[in-house]
This record gives sequence, C-alpha cells and structure tokens, in this order.
Amino acid sequence: MSMTRRAFGALFGVFAAVPLVAVAPAARAADPVTLLNVSYDISRELYKDVNPAFSAWWKAKTGQDVIVNQSHGGSSKQASSVLNGLEADVITMNQSPDIDILLSRPGLIAPDWREKFPNGAAPYSTVSVFIVRKGNPKRIRDWSDLTGDVQVIVPNPKTSGNGRYTYLAAWGYGLKQNDGDESKAHDFVKGVFDNVPILDGGGRGATTSFAQREIGDVLITFENESAALAAEFGADKFEVVYPSLTIAAPAPVAVVEGVARARGTLEQATGYLEFLYTPEAQEIIAGKQFRPSDAEVFARHAETFPPIDTLSVETDLGGWEKAQQVHFADGGLYDKIMAERR
Repeated sequence: MSMTRRAFGALFGVFAAVPLVAVAPAARAADPVTLLNVSYDISRELYKDVNPAFSAWWKAKTGQDVIVNQSHGGSSKQASSVLNGLEADVITMNQSPDIDILLSRPGLIAPDWREKFPNGAAPYSTVSVFIVRKGNPKRIRDWSDLTGDVQVIVPNPKTSGNGRYTYLAAWGYGLKQNDGDESKAHDFVKGVFDNVPILDGGGRGATTSFAQREIGDVLITFENESAALAAEFGADKFEVVYPSLTIAAPAPVAVVEGVARARGTLEQATGYLEFLYTPEAQEIIAGKQFRPSDAEVFARHAETFPPIDTLSVETDLGGWEKAQQVHFADGGLYDKIMAERR
C-alpha cells in the first residue's frame, strides 16, 4: 500500500508539473519588459515625457509592452555607478567622457558607440546660460561681470558635466579676451570661482540652491533649466541672460550592451535610443527646451533658441581627453584654482 501511495505521489508530481512547464513561458512573455535609463539630473523631466511616448511607439510597432525606469544624478557619479555595477540598459549623458569611462570595463559598451546612432550619438544638445533674479539687480550680462561683487552658483565640475561645461566656457572666454594667454585665462577663471559660495554635486542641486535656498546672484546652467524654473516657480521670478560666448553641450547616448545582452533587452534598448531621433521624440525634446538635432523640428522651434556664439570642446578646446587631463584630473588646473581661492 505504501509503495502504491509513493508511486501515485510520484505520478501526480509528474502530471502536476506539466501545466507549469507549459504555461510559464507564455506568462513570462506577457510580462512587460523593463529598461533602466541612467541619466544626468536635469534630464529628469525630459525622460518623464519621452518614456511613455516610447512605450506607446514600441507597443504599436511590436505589440510588446516596455516600461522604462529612470535614474538621475550628477552625470559623473551616474557613470561611475554604471561602471561599478548599476544595471543600466542605456546611458544618456551630457558629455562624452561619462560614456567613454565605461570602456574601461571591457564588454560594457561598444568601442564605436558614437557610430551607433546619428549625429555622433547625440540626439539633442544644449548651451550654458546665465539665470538671474527678476530685474537682474546685479546687471549681469557677460562672463566679465562674474568676477565682481556677485555670487555665482555652479555645480561641481568634478562630479557634474554641467559644471565642467561652465568651467570650460569660462576658460574659453578668458582665452578669447586675452589673445590665448593661458595664464590670464587661469586668473579669469579663478576670479569667477572665487565668487562661488557652494558647489553642489549636480545641476539640479545647483538650481535648488539658487531658486529654493535663494543663494547667489546668478546660476550658470543648461538652457533647459529656465523652463523648469518657470514651471516650478513662475515665469516672473527669473530671467535668462545669453552671454556673448558660451559652450555647446551635445548630449550623447549609448546602449550598455553588456547589461542589455545579459538581460535580453538589447533590441528594446536599441529601439529606445533610436526613438529619440524620431520626429515625435524630437518634438518632446524641443518642448523641454533642449535643442533637437532634427533640422526641421529645430526650425519649428527657432524662436525658443536664440542664436548664440558657441565654443566646442572638441574643435575649440582641444577635445575632451585633453580637457580631462589638463583641467579635471587630480592635480589639474581646476584643483589648482580651487586651492588658490581667496
């Protein structure tokens, strides 16, 4: 009798397992695919709008549900998190060094990541601008006004691409005003950073210090932050000042292929970044006051983006590799300037 029961139990176990094996793959196939986009902090509102638009686009195209999750912070900290194991399917940054750093872990991203998508894998760009309080009480018009009796709010160039662009824009302006004299450019940038009372870790932290904590007379940040400030605090609180010279900030993107392959999301992650170049996504980008790469979309929003004289890190300042080594490496010019501050 006991043998019969054991045999029956074993037989029952076999039959009980059969439906589970049969239905489990179908159940898994019906579950939404999830992606993680690791990005810099002031792109938060942009991707909040991009993500559901992509999900609808992908569903219409493939019939598959995809949910995109977001992670935001200072760009260099975010890149380091991915390098150290944060399972990002895609990375969307504001400077190429924060993607190139992932090359130090073989297999994480493609060595030719810039060639994977149009426009050097930058679906949009922005520029650095000044944001001042309504009425511009300190009459701040250009970089030369930042060395006087003003407080300047910028994010930390060591942890923020936004901060690096600000520093390099000031450096480029100092070079231009002094016929390429690097010693005088050094003194000019020091004069600006002498007036920086705090250094937040990222662009959004700097915006919070300026707008909510009411620290400083001028915030130097990306152009799109003016729209975020107007939405949160009202358009009557702040003004945007375009200096005579600023810096162009392309926003590069890449699939974190090592993670996406392991998770089985390579197709969806690639599709997500391809979507950023569609007219639909480019319209969302322009609506958030980032400069779209699509010429037709840009033309439709031209009144939003005043023409401005810009520097390029790659063509005017020796490229990012040189900038990293000369200015931002430990013991570089930025560290020396901070050590010399009064």
